[in-house]
Amino acid sequence: MSSALKEMDRAELVNLERLAQLLKGLSPAELETLEILVDEEARETITQSLKELEERKGIPIDKW
Repeated sequence: MSSALKEMDRAELVNLERLAQLLKGLSPAELETLEILVDEEARETITQSLKELEERKGIPIDKW
């Protein structure tokens, strides 16, 4: 075990272990969602797209 882990408070270590278990259990779709959630640029793009959709500024699919 690294010295950094040894220095961590036991409660923090338990939380990291739980996080690791949760991440291991994610499906590919859930991992992709998590990647998007932590990617600020992707979130901004989605937010802008949703705003444009609400304002009916999108391009109709038959006009692509």
